[in-house]
Amino acid sequence: MPVLANTFSKCRPMSTDTALPLAYELHEPSGSKTTQPAGPPILFLHGLFGSKKNNRSISKALARDLSRPVYALDLRNHGESPHHKQHDYLSMAEDVARFLSQHNVKEPTVIGHSMGAKTAMTLALKSPDLVRDIISVDNAPVDAILSTDFAKYVRGMKQIDNAGVTRQADADAILKDYEPSLPIRQFLLGNLHRPDRNSPQQKFRVPLDILGRSLTNMGDFPCKDPNAVRFEKPALFIRGTESKYVADDVLPLIGQFFPKFRLVDVKAGHWLISENPEAFREAVLEFLRNPY
Repeated sequence: MPVLANTFSKCRPMSTDTALPLAYELHEPSGSKTTQPAGPPILFLHGLFGSKKNNRSISKALARDLSRPVYALDLRNHGESPHHKQHDYLSMAEDVARFLSQHNVKEPTVIGHSMGAKTAMTLALKSPDLVRDIISVDNAPVDAILSTDFAKYVRGMKQIDNAGVTRQADADAILKDYEPSLPIRQFLLGNLHRPDRNSPQQKFRVPLDILGRSLTNMGDFPCKDPNAVRFEKPALFIRGTESKYVADDVLPLIGQFFPKFRLVDVKAGHWLISENPEAFREAVLEFLRNPY
C-alpha cells in the first residue's frame, strides 16, 4: 500500500548535462515512408528489470493503430543503455529529456509502466513543455514501500550469476525458489545474455548491485508538493484491479499533481500490459484519440 510522504520538500532542478544516451527501438507506422504521421511520437518506458523488447508488440500495435511513430527506450541500467551508479527518477527523467533533444522529438506522448511511469510523471512535472500528455501504468506520484518481491528477485538473480549457468532452464530452476510465477520468471530471465562469445556461461545484463542498492529510490517519488509543480495537460492513469500500486486513497493526490487526469481500471495485476494487452491497448487508443 502506498505511503504518502510529507509534501513540503521540492525536487531538485533537472539538467541534461550528466544525462546518459539511451538505447531504443523505433516502430514506424505502416506506410510512414509515403505518408505523414497522424501525430507526434510516442515514447514507451519499461519497468524495473524490463527493457525495450518487453514493449515491442504493443509498440508496433500502437504505431499501426494511431499512425504515430513509437520509440521504445531502454532506461539507464537496463537493456542496452549505459550503466551508472545513480539510479533514481530525476536521473532517468533527465536521460529521457536528453533523448528528446538528441532525436529532435517534440512534445511526445510518454507511456510508462511502473518505474517507467514514475519516470514519465517526473519528466512531465519538471519539464511540462517537453511533453504533450502522459500515460501512467500502475503507479502513482507517491512515496511507497516497494514490494519485497523485488529484493527477492535481486537475491535470486545474484545466485544465478554466481552459479555459472549455461542454460536458461538451469537459471529458471534456481529462480523458482524466489518466484513461483512462470511469466514473471521468464520476464526476469529475459535479462540473461552471454557476455563472452567464447564462453557458454550466462550472466544478467542489468547491474544487480546498483539496482539492489536503488530499490528504496524506486519506491520514492521526487516531487513532493503539488502546489510547486503541476502538469496541466491530459494524463491517463491505468491501474490493475488486482494490484495495490494505485490505491483509491492516492487518487486525490494524483488529481493535485495532474488535474486533467483520467482513470481506467483494467482487470489484471501489476504486469497489466502483458496480462491484459487488449484492454490496455483499448484504453490507450480511447485516450489518445480523445485526450480532451
